[in-house]
Amino acid sequence: MPDTSLVAITVGLLYLGSAACIYRILLTYRTAQGAIAWIISLLGLPYVAVPLFLVFGRSRFGGYIKARRMGDKSLTDLLNRFERQTTSLSTPDQAQLDKQLQVLCKLGRQPFTEGNRCTLLRDGEATFEALIRAMENATSYILLEFYIVRSDKIGQRIKTILENKLAEGVQVWFLYDEIGSVGLPRIYLKELTAAGARVASFGDGNIRRRRFQINFRNHRKLLVCDGKIGFVGGINLGDEYLGTVIDQEPWRDTHCRIEGPAVTGLQLAWLEDWNWASNEFPDLDWAPEDNIPGDERVLVFPTGPADTWETCSLFFLNCINNAQSRIWIASPYFVPDFQIVNALQLAALRGVDVRIMIPEKSDSQLARLAAYSYLVQANQAGIGIYQYQPGFMHQKVVLVDNHYAAVGTANLDNRSMRLNFEITAITTSESFVSKVDAMLTEDLINCRKMTEHDYEGRSILFRLTCRAIRLLAPLL
Repeated sequence: MPDTSLVAITVGLLYLGSAACIYRILLTYRTAQGAIAWIISLLGLPYVAVPLFLVFGRSRFGGYIKARRMGDKSLTDLLNRFERQTTSLSTPDQAQLDKQLQVLCKLGRQPFTEGNRCTLLRDGEATFEALIRAMENATSYILLEFYIVRSDKIGQRIKTILENKLAEGVQVWFLYDEIGSVGLPRIYLKELTAAGARVASFGDGNIRRRRFQINFRNHRKLLVCDGKIGFVGGINLGDEYLGTVIDQEPWRDTHCRIEGPAVTGLQLAWLEDWNWASNEFPDLDWAPEDNIPGDERVLVFPTGPADTWETCSLFFLNCINNAQSRIWIASPYFVPDFQIVNALQLAALRGVDVRIMIPEKSDSQLARLAAYSYLVQANQAGIGIYQYQPGFMHQKVVLVDNHYAAVGTANLDNRSMRLNFEITAITTSESFVSKVDAMLTEDLINCRKMTEHDYEGRSILFRLTCRAIRLLAPLL
């Protein structure tokens, strides 16, 4: 028989821990439904809920916030210099910059810049060709930050290029996410380090600063070469993005190449992440280019759980609420919260062409099933939800009217809204917007529009499953 006093002490400690967790929830919760779910679990099953809350329950990335504050002066100085440089380069007319875009500058803590050139990269072949060319032409340094890095053909090719550039004297900083790249062999990283690269993981390192924060992930995918050329979008470093993996569906994705002052915005976002992961502040090139490569206005918009505001949620809400004629969103995961759903409904009801493109074949069956539960609400309001048919659609693209387009890493789900570090490039260029329009129009041709019958015509077990999974939205 177990010692009853020991059992009583253990139970007492569990409920004391539960009370401490509830105290923290009441002070910091962001959504009422998430808070209520945690509190019920902590009261009913504390021996299960307390450990889970310590790992998954935090809504703010406290360690990153502390690191940001410690390095804030240096970063603020760089940001101020960035704003002065872009003003001297192009002097954008703020009076002409719509309020809906001005607020994004405040949220993202970065300015819109003019004088850029953006290239839309469709799918892996075009993207990797452009990435490789930029790295091979780098003369000073290469900055990489990817959620997923694999040691397959693409991963090995990237590593070989980096090793060759290191031999030429080019500096390389390589940042990856520990959770996303869980399958990456240590030998891959050791060989890069031995060649002279500085390598850091977003998920480990200083354990004291990162304790109980593994639920926060760096979902960004970006590359910067010499501070002049940058890339951002949905494509990670792996063969699946080329559609060459055996027994895997073709991959549909979108990336963006940026040349010009906006690359400094990518570099600033990378620097903050690198500083958090490694406690280092590399000396990089912040001087503006002598020749302006283009005439496009671009905003680099980083978001994450260390921000004062829910920047990713507010980005989507801003886009939806300000759309006049259309709002098209392509996302591999559609598990929005009630704010996003309500905004989409209001937009459709006021006559906006609202289209959400999601994949029929997904790498997350839970997210795929949860999406069905929104069909009745969507159809009643006039929201079009389209399933991409040829393969797995992984792109994250937003098109607002003919006004601006966004290409980045953020999905339409809770993880991107509140838990992941994401980054998006937004441009008002008529040429770029037109190309995104043509691309999404072609994608829609390869889609099937979903109807209420896709949900209501299924078995009661299917519908209950979809609704039950939707309750897990904060964890998907």
